[in-house]
Amino acid sequence: MKKNDLIKIILLGVLLVLAYVPAFVWMYVRWTARDTYYSHGFLVPFICAFLVWHKRKILAKIPLTKDPLGWALFGVGLFIHGLCTIWNVGFLSGFSLLLVLPGMVLLFGGRNWLRQLMFPIMFLAFMVPLPEVVIANVSFRLKIFAAQLSTFLVNHLGVAAIREGSLIKTRHASLMVEDPCSGIRSLIALIALGALMAYFSNLSRPKRAIIFVASIPIAVATNVFRIASLTLICEMYGEQYATGIVHDTIGILVFVLAFFGLSAVANLLE
Repeated sequence: MKKNDLIKIILLGVLLVLAYVPAFVWMYVRWTARDTYYSHGFLVPFICAFLVWHKRKILAKIPLTKDPLGWALFGVGLFIHGLCTIWNVGFLSGFSLLLVLPGMVLLFGGRNWLRQLMFPIMFLAFMVPLPEVVIANVSFRLKIFAAQLSTFLVNHLGVAAIREGSLIKTRHASLMVEDPCSGIRSLIALIALGALMAYFSNLSRPKRAIIFVASIPIAVATNVFRIASLTLICEMYGEQYATGIVHDTIGILVFVLAFFGLSAVANLLE
């Protein structure tokens, strides 16, 4: 790489960081908010940096070229960011990076570089929180669906249960499925994990797509298992035993179970 190009990249990178300060501040607030679904947002840039580092030997063999199409992506992305900053729309402002960064790669590296770096760049989408209205809507639908399936499962395990909204009632106890228990947090995390597992697998593209898509039903199924388990604990031992350490431990175990579920799907496809 020529020295002048390197200086241009550094200067442009510094200017972009300064321009995106409002978006980064908005994301930080969402990442650290109480009951956030995006606490993993801090990790995403580091994961992307590792993915780029993992490609270093391949990138070293690809000659640098300049593609004028980069100006279009770069310009459109900055235009969207500018409007969203004025209108205070953090979601679209953050996602405009997914246009700006590919534009930079095309401008200084070319299309072959972009092919290698497309996944690491697109993975940054997992650090941009969705609008709260979308999160609330999806969370509500998920918790109702999870409560329905959990009630069905508990009944078929021999414990009588009925559902009223997101409240599951058994003979001696009841369990309220709140928004944090809807499973949306594990759904977002597992979709990201599924994307990484598919990316690092040596399978064909259709099979990689299956691994990625499989993360959704696995996340929902493991959350139903968690809610059903807590319902049974409430009924057998009392509602006080379904909170605190027990609640958190089951949450961790369920995520581990989901990870093994994704691994099993990958192994079956191999």
